[in-house]
Amino acid sequence: MSKRDFITLANLKEKDFQEIFRLSREIKKRRKRGEKIIPLLRGKFMGMIFEKPSTRTRVSFQVAIEELGGTAIYLSGKEMQLGRGETIADTARVLSRYLDLILIRTFGQERVEEMAEYATVPVINGLTDLLHPCQIISDLFTILEKRGTYQNLKIAYLGDGNNVCHSWIIASTILGLDLHIATPPSYSPHVEELKRRGLLGEKKNFHLYEEPEKAIENAHIIYTDVWVSMGQKDEEERKKVFPPYQVNSQILSLASPDCLVMHCLPAHRGEEITEEVIDGGKSIVWDQAENRLHVQKGIILWVMGMEEAV
Repeated sequence: MSKRDFITLANLKEKDFQEIFRLSREIKKRRKRGEKIIPLLRGKFMGMIFEKPSTRTRVSFQVAIEELGGTAIYLSGKEMQLGRGETIADTARVLSRYLDLILIRTFGQERVEEMAEYATVPVINGLTDLLHPCQIISDLFTILEKRGTYQNLKIAYLGDGNNVCHSWIIASTILGLDLHIATPPSYSPHVEELKRRGLLGEKKNFHLYEEPEKAIENAHIIYTDVWVSMGQKDEEERKKVFPPYQVNSQILSLASPDCLVMHCLPAHRGEEITEEVIDGGKSIVWDQAENRLHVQKGIILWVMGMEEAV
């Protein structure tokens, strides 16, 4: 089997999504039943390079590989030679001699791509400024659990056209999702950049709006994210233009009566989402967060080519 990386959802076919979902579902079932998971990755080591802070990605991946019998090694960008000028390529070459798998959470998408190019072991994108593929494949898994399908559902995304939004767009072109995105005019997703990088398929299943009401009308899934992502310096300006895109009770009244609310976290309560919504009966935010653990296992097993073992 040739080396598998998990760099962007654009590299996956629909059957790959389905296989990762199957692995995640089976592993989750075993964990919920209290069964001891077979240590499929005993003796395997995963290096976790974090140049950006993290809660969910770090904890879920570390627990995931250790529950599968492997060992996680946390590598802070500041503590590595990367922080002192060593190239990504050289780091990839060296770590490939020590490790069986590399996870990297960083700034530029090109850093992940270079790591994958020079590493001889699988590389997983834990987040970049452009993309967050682990988040969206986990979110789709959660929608499947709650609704049985992601087809014929209107998915509305309100807020910043950021890395999460970009990965939703990519998924929509592969899976044929009915995706509706509302952002302030100056904060729309960078669709042309995605096209330039060859990350979009031929199907255009996403729709862009400035008015949140158009995106949210009769939506089955409402999704939001923080207004200010890590490293962005225009916080005060954003707080002036984003309030109309807040997910609150009023905006939910325009959606389908059985709509579900999602947020990839961390949440800034009272900004992009209200307290009553995130803690309300339509919220599946905590199930969504839990599923990061199960789907990270599915991703790890998939890149390691271990589908037949589960």
